[in-house]
Amino acid sequence: MPIRTSATTTHRRITRGLTAALAAGVLLPAAAAGPATAAAPRVTCSSNKAGLAKKLTADLTAALRGRPGAPALAVHERATNTYCTLRAQDSYDSASIVKVTVMGALLYDAQKRGRALTARERGLVTAMITTSDNNATSTLWKQLGTGKVNAFLKAAGATRTKPGANGYWGLTQVNAAEQSKILDLFTRTNAVLTAASRAYALDRMARVVPAQRWGAPAGAPRTAKVHVKNGWLPRATKGWRVHSLGVFTGQGHDYTITVLTHGNTTMQQGVDTVQAVSRAVHRDLNPAAKAARTLQAPEVVPPAVPREVIPPTPENPARR
Repeated sequence: MPIRTSATTTHRRITRGLTAALAAGVLLPAAAAGPATAAAPRVTCSSNKAGLAKKLTADLTAALRGRPGAPALAVHERATNTYCTLRAQDSYDSASIVKVTVMGALLYDAQKRGRALTARERGLVTAMITTSDNNATSTLWKQLGTGKVNAFLKAAGATRTKPGANGYWGLTQVNAAEQSKILDLFTRTNAVLTAASRAYALDRMARVVPAQRWGAPAGAPRTAKVHVKNGWLPRATKGWRVHSLGVFTGQGHDYTITVLTHGNTTMQQGVDTVQAVSRAVHRDLNPAAKAARTLQAPEVVPPAVPREVIPPTPENPARR
């Protein structure tokens, strides 16, 4: 039997709920027929540079307007202490961006053992990162085991990232915030990766083959050195997963871009979303490059059907 409350008690409960929602940054709809629900996540930016956070927030919101699915992003620019996020804690199937984590885990484990990578391991890492080779990834994933992958994730502060079970590394659960943390490890002095490991990792990401240099590099200034790793994976639910990780260094550049997407009908939809976000970030962080028209060119357009084999999944075990 329903419990009856007085009008005063009900009013107090509603007031307390509204106050808590506003304190948490949640906007409630002005009117609703049923119970109030939280508004869709919004881009949030902060920066020590006057006006930059406001501009990034507006431009990223515009870039994502009308895009399919539920994109997530994390942007970090160190010099101005600029951060932008959207759905940064939401989980996505990693597809091939987990290969950056595999590389980090291999380097971290080798450091702990006081050894350099073997020639075989260097060959596997090069194939895994520069051409997104799945067989090389599966070999290193098996060599490391989820225990060593988790040890690296723990050291990186990426404890919500969960390695894919049963060898399905492409189904590792990742989020934009923790992918951004991992990229930061490659660009600053830290206790997880040595200077030599960081330089090696960035060098591999700088050598990704031309056909796979779409995504985060779109709109980057020519003065920036581009390091990238992308991922793509179609599944029966949530359509195409299309992700991109980018690190931009050199000549005053020091920032990272992470964009994760799912819910795309085609791969190109995901690419378009990633590149719209990336162009907005590069434009706002590098206004002088935009004015001088000194942007990276030409932008890479991936084929409608990827030439590379997609990561193994339970529905496609033959691809392992």
